[in-house]
Amino acid sequence: MKAAVLGHIEWVDFVRVERLPLAGEIIRALDAWEEPAGGGGVAAGQLARLAGGATLYTALGDDERGRRARQDLAQHGIRVEAATRAEPQRRAVTFTEASAERAITVIGNRIAAMASDPLPWGELAETDAVYVCAADAAAIRLARRARVLVATARILPVLREARVVLDCLVGSLNDPSERYENGDLEPPPKLVVQTDGGKGGSYYGSDGRVRRFAPAPIPGPVVDTYGAGDSFAAALAWGLAVLASPDEAIAFAAKAGAAALTGRGAFAGRLRAA
Repeated sequence: MKAAVLGHIEWVDFVRVERLPLAGEIIRALDAWEEPAGGGGVAAGQLARLAGGATLYTALGDDERGRRARQDLAQHGIRVEAATRAEPQRRAVTFTEASAERAITVIGNRIAAMASDPLPWGELAETDAVYVCAADAAAIRLARRARVLVATARILPVLREARVVLDCLVGSLNDPSERYENGDLEPPPKLVVQTDGGKGGSYYGSDGRVRRFAPAPIPGPVVDTYGAGDSFAAALAWGLAVLASPDEAIAFAAKAGAAALTGRGAFAGRLRAA
C-alpha cells in the first residue's frame, strides 16, 4: 500500500509539568524533549506505522531545525519530500499537565507544500490513501488523483478553493477551528466524520443520516493527548483504502486515536496494522 500526507511540520519542545504556571510563577519541568511534529508529522508517522512507510509532502525552513526535521522524520519510516522556504522553521512549545491535557504555543508561520514546488506530485496518482492537513488548492487537486483522499476541516478555506470531491472530511464537535456544517464545501464530501473527544463522535454520508460511533478502549495509561486527532484522521484514510466499509474504517481510526493517548509526543503509542 502507498500512503501520503500533505501537511505542515512544527519543531516542538515538549515540556511535562504538574500543572500550567500561573501568571508570574516559575515551575519546574518534570520531563522535556524535542522532536519534529505538527499535523503533517503526526499523520505521516501514523500512516508509516500502518502502511510500512509514508511520503510527506511539505515545506521546511532553511535553518538548523528545518534540516533536523528532515533527518529525524526519516527515522520514523517517513519519506520527506519538502521544498525549502527562506524563513525559519515553524516551532511550538507544548506543555502537558499531569491530567495529560496539553497546551500549545506556536511560533512562526505555517509553511506547506505548493503545487509549484518541484516535488514528485505525479506519484499521487499511484497512491492509495492521502491525508491533507496543509497545502495549497492546486496541490490538493493533484492529491485528488489518489484512490482515497481525506482532509481536515481545519483547512476549509483552501478546500473551498480546491473544489474537489473528498472521500472524507474529518472535523470536530468540540474544536471551533474544525467545525463543519452542511453547505460549507461544494462539492460536498462523500463522508463527514466529526469527533467528540471521549464520547466517540458522529458521521454521515450522502444520505444525510447521522450515526454515532463509540470511543475505543484506551489500551494503557493516558500519557498525553498530543496528536490524537491527526492519528485518528490518518488511520481513517488508511482504513477507507483497505477495510470493507466506512463503519470498519471509523472503528479502526478510533483505536488509533485511543492508542495515541498512551505515548508521549508525536510518534510514541501509534497504532500498527494487525
